[in-house]
Amino acid sequence: MPRDLAKTLSYLLVHLTIGFSVAYAFTGSIEIAGGLAIIEPMVNAVAFFFHEKLWAGKSAPQMTGALPA
Repeated sequence: MPRDLAKTLSYLLVHLTIGFSVAYAFTGSIEIAGGLAIIEPMVNAVAFFFHEKLWAGKSAPQMTGALPA
């Protein structure tokens, strides 16, 4: 398995574990926590897509002169 794919999958596991743990701590329900842990990354992926589109439309600020020491 390529390293970048392994890294992505390990981050997904961390993200789902944290999402499930927080949702379970708040609700005390395994079912609700599991649902939120699955739904949240999907919603986040859609939000990220539109966030990237928004940023792509903005031009980067121009850097002039030397960086301060």
